[in-house]
Amino acid sequence: MSSGNGTRRKVRKHQHVSNTVVLDQESQNEIQSLFSKVRTYAKPSDGGWWCIPDPNAALRHSVEEHSKLQDLKVSLNAVKNQLSDKDVPVWHQHTNSTNRAGKVIAAVRSAAGAEICTQAWCKFYEILGTFNLIPVEALQNGELNTVHLCEAPGAFITSLNHYLKTNESTRYCDWSWAANTLNPYHEANGGGTTIADDRLIANTLPWWFFGSDNTGNIMVQKHLLGLQTFVANMRRVDLVTADGSFDCQENPDEQEALVASLHYCEVTAALLLLSPGGSFVLKMFTLYEHSSVCLLYLLNCCFHSVNVFKPATSKAGNSEVYVVCLNYDAKEAVRPLLSKLIRNYGPHMADREALIPNSLIPESFLKQHEEVCLYFHTLQVETISENLHLFQGMSTEHRQRLEYIRDFTAQEYLQRFQVSFLPRSRWISRNTVSPACCNVSAGRPLGQKKQTGSFNERRELQTLSWRERIKRGCHATDIKRHRTEAGGSGCVLEGPLSQCQVDSWYVIDGAALPTVRNSPVCDGGLLNHLNEALMDKDIDWTRTPPCDSCCVVSASSILSEVAGLCVCTQDSEKNQKKKQCLVFGSPLVWGACEDLEDLVLTFSAEPSLPQRGSLLLHDGEPLYQQQLLACVVFSLQTLNSGDALLLPVFSALTRVTAAVVLCLHVCFHSVTFRSPPPSGVLGTVLMCVGFCPEAAAQILPVLTEVHGRMGQLLGGQEDSGENLQSGCDRQVLQFVPMEDLLTRGLTEFLLTMNSEIIQQKLHSLMQS
Repeated sequence: MSSGNGTRRKVRKHQHVSNTVVLDQESQNEIQSLFSKVRTYAKPSDGGWWCIPDPNAALRHSVEEHSKLQDLKVSLNAVKNQLSDKDVPVWHQHTNSTNRAGKVIAAVRSAAGAEICTQAWCKFYEILGTFNLIPVEALQNGELNTVHLCEAPGAFITSLNHYLKTNESTRYCDWSWAANTLNPYHEANGGGTTIADDRLIANTLPWWFFGSDNTGNIMVQKHLLGLQTFVANMRRVDLVTADGSFDCQENPDEQEALVASLHYCEVTAALLLLSPGGSFVLKMFTLYEHSSVCLLYLLNCCFHSVNVFKPATSKAGNSEVYVVCLNYDAKEAVRPLLSKLIRNYGPHMADREALIPNSLIPESFLKQHEEVCLYFHTLQVETISENLHLFQGMSTEHRQRLEYIRDFTAQEYLQRFQVSFLPRSRWISRNTVSPACCNVSAGRPLGQKKQTGSFNERRELQTLSWRERIKRGCHATDIKRHRTEAGGSGCVLEGPLSQCQVDSWYVIDGAALPTVRNSPVCDGGLLNHLNEALMDKDIDWTRTPPCDSCCVVSASSILSEVAGLCVCTQDSEKNQKKKQCLVFGSPLVWGACEDLEDLVLTFSAEPSLPQRGSLLLHDGEPLYQQQLLACVVFSLQTLNSGDALLLPVFSALTRVTAAVVLCLHVCFHSVTFRSPPPSGVLGTVLMCVGFCPEAAAQILPVLTEVHGRMGQLLGGQEDSGENLQSGCDRQVLQFVPMEDLLTRGLTEFLLTMNSEIIQQKLHSLMQS
């Protein structure tokens, strides 16, 4: 991806800073210190004492903790534990008000027009402005190549784009990038580790590496080697960033240990990919565990300069730091050790033996490392202690002084890092060929799960039953509410849809889904509630009766509605010709097979429901998906112009089933749904009216091909009564590009339908 030329706009003065206010020297010093929280390791002058360890000694010895560092860990956790009874939203509101850099993001948005302007954007821009991350060779050659690990939602990339295009020394640099992250569209990726915000990803999919199984998990060895191949077209790799982490809010005392293996994998990837002279930025937290000691020592052996940096825009009360490594000068020397790291690569690297035994880590390094840890420990403890003190109450004078400091800190950020305006036309997502552009995420929930209550209250919540957790959750009102009318009445996809470029569709297959834990077209909280309920062995969902107090739409009312929407035509002899309605389901459910006055009913077998052991797959079971697609193919081959279709669907959480709905949208004048459906139909009923044969003719060959691929992956077995999930290790994950699936109308339709289905299921379970 290349950078271009453009106009620069001078930074506008931050609107909250009054020209008449002059800060005292103490406040000025405080602001300057915010941007100076860095410690740099100093290698021995002879350079001989810090050297890459013998590979034969690596990963062979048991872990030996460092007592002084463990004392710091205990001390810090004791201070952090004072927050356990604080209500998270209230506490966050308080710490936001005391955060000296809390106004920087708003100032940057106002002054710079930054793309995905988040805290991560500001932190990386600060790193770029503080360290010489861009190697001299890249500047001399006018070519920069970067790789970004664990990058969602992509703020490091957009921050770098902004920096390159507004900085005089880099604005003419030819920049190419590649990125990796947990795939937000892969249904098995959990919400605690996967970031749903896809504002950049959806518009730049060709630049993202998700691996052979489509998960994007960089902690898989074959993905590491696959990523190396993915960036092989880059002449050299000048910069690698790694911003990975997990959601550790339920076990904050062990955050460092929980993410240790991820850090091992990120460092291994960086050492493999980087070219000599390259730079590496790694997000870490506390550095007390032996795994962190080993990584910091190894990085010091591989890079000319290693710095531990706490950006001003990183909240001072958390443990986050960035390890900034400059001038990779041990590419050849580290190869033998790197080979061993790759052989042992995986999600449990830090759970095994020590990467480097204590005996091979020089005392001179340990002493510096302890000083680094003590420095950041002191800063964090001071901030938490201050926030606890101010939480009891803050004088008007103190609050006013804080606001002045926050205003001047924002101004200092803009001036120190020369933040300039970048027109939207030069954003990354505006330079791609994606037809979806910046509207693909509209209408969908993109944020991480919001913490409510205190840590102690959340821990207590985990001991309760799933029913009690629902009652205390944010979805309780909607789930408890009795339905007075069928869902879907006002939710219609009007077609036939003509914008889809069917020629650009392609099949992605990967490892078979173990469960569906994530969906781009469903609220994550609702899906989590349903999965918890389905794991209750005392419940047989297939036999759960509907709620007696809720409206249950009748089969006759649906058929009458379809008949009213269908328009009768005349044959050549001007006789009225009734429209056909193809119904996938039992005539016993849909009433007598007598023809309606304006509609001829024909029946066919519906897809078999997932077996009890596959309920957590929802509509992701391969056999169910194959049968569902077979129903659609049969419909497109059978129906005539203006005909109708009634198709029960279990849900539409997966990319495959969402694509099926899109195909119906392409082929019918209107598509809507009814939930809860008539008694005897599980899931919901799609009502498709006004069949368009011309549109179907274009899409039918693609669906036939996809159906055939599904059959191949299922071993060619077509027995609809057999659950083949256990014997299938791969399945079709997607056959319509995400750019097409994430169009606004379809997205809103699927969000509404999935919410209705899940709320109705949970409501029935709660009533039973």
